[in-house]
Amino acid sequence: MKQTTKLLVAALLFGQAVAMNAQKAERPLAPQGTQVVAHRGHWDVEGAAQNSRRSLQNACDLGLYGSEIDIWLTKDGHLFVNHDADYDGVTLQDATAEECRKLVLKNGEHMPELKDMLKIVKKSPSPTKLIIEVKECRTLAQNLASARATVKAVRKAGVRNKVEYISFSLAVCVEILRLDPEAQVAFLDGWRKDVGLTPEDLHKLGITGIDYHLSVFRNHPDWVAECHRLGMITNVWTVSDDDELREFRDMGIDFLTTNTPVDAQRICGE
Repeated sequence: MKQTTKLLVAALLFGQAVAMNAQKAERPLAPQGTQVVAHRGHWDVEGAAQNSRRSLQNACDLGLYGSEIDIWLTKDGHLFVNHDADYDGVTLQDATAEECRKLVLKNGEHMPELKDMLKIVKKSPSPTKLIIEVKECRTLAQNLASARATVKAVRKAGVRNKVEYISFSLAVCVEILRLDPEAQVAFLDGWRKDVGLTPEDLHKLGITGIDYHLSVFRNHPDWVAECHRLGMITNVWTVSDDDELREFRDMGIDFLTTNTPVDAQRICGE
């Protein structure tokens, strides 16, 4: 975590999260077999772009388990969808909603807001879930505000059952769970030496899964079994070629986050 040390995380968040976690009913988390999450949607087709409305609809049309998006909180409290902190010279967390609405994606769409994506999954008959990455901002206060605004938007849209959360900010993960103890929340950054959180450490904080780069699982394949023993899910990113997809399917990973969801579906079905 960039704004705090592990000790500060423990001091500020651990007691609250453990108490919350103790109150949660046990529930199965891992799916049956490896499933597919489209990385920034199914965007590598004509008419789509990364993190676009079209890419989300394409993922829904495929019936994937999930479609991942990235969100930033603007300085006036709106949530916009983009991977990088900047787009076309505009830094989203320093911009207004009006400025962000003028930004145009490569497929001609204007940059979507989170509420636009929530409407798509709510309207769609597909079971595809929206996997929301709440991006890590500069300060703890911004991260907590992003988490609160995101959970509020999901509740307002009435799609809690079609949304899961991921973040590189541990503060974001814990705050989402405080606000919605039944939420599915995976941490993206527990493996780094300066963070140093094992799956068991994260489980004690109430985190429901780990979502790590493929190199991390290659170095720690035992974490897959450990997570499953704890009732946590595992997600690997970003795997796209057939050999990698088969490698992590055979490792027992629950979710493959990929830029090639059609190929991943085929391989998971083998």
